[in-house]
Amino acid sequence: MTTVTSPLTGQAIGLGAVPDPVFSGAMVGPGTAVDPARESAVAVAPVGGIIVSLHPHAFVVVDAEGHGVLTHLGIDTVQLNGEGFELLAAKGDTVKRGDPVVRWDPAAVERAGKSPVSPVIALEATADSLTDVLEDGAITPGKALFNWT
Repeated sequence: MTTVTSPLTGQAIGLGAVPDPVFSGAMVGPGTAVDPARESAVAVAPVGGIIVSLHPHAFVVVDAEGHGVLTHLGIDTVQLNGEGFELLAAKGDTVKRGDPVVRWDPAAVERAGKSPVSPVIALEATADSLTDVLEDGAITPGKALFNWT
């Protein structure tokens, strides 16, 4: 079993509340989402493993069991072309849970007309393989979002 923890400080809101039909409909995969605090933030690795994909607005860490976890910082933030995001790690890096990956400013994302809501997705998973999915309440980095069996 893999425990996926929050990459951000904020409020857990569940995928259904994500303002994007691809994420809210779990088309990318099951998981949950975090509405981040609006101060400048550092997104951390939600699992230990290898960063297999890294963009300013999104990253994927694959753990030792082969579970890929996508952290997507905001909605439609790819359109910002990296502005307001700073990479703190590199593709191919091995990270421990909680290691910093991207620094960003959720308030600046909001000022740019994008939602800072951040889905955390279990890639190539089925909804019934996730348990204890957190869909509401205050969250801090390292607090469990869901378990993946």
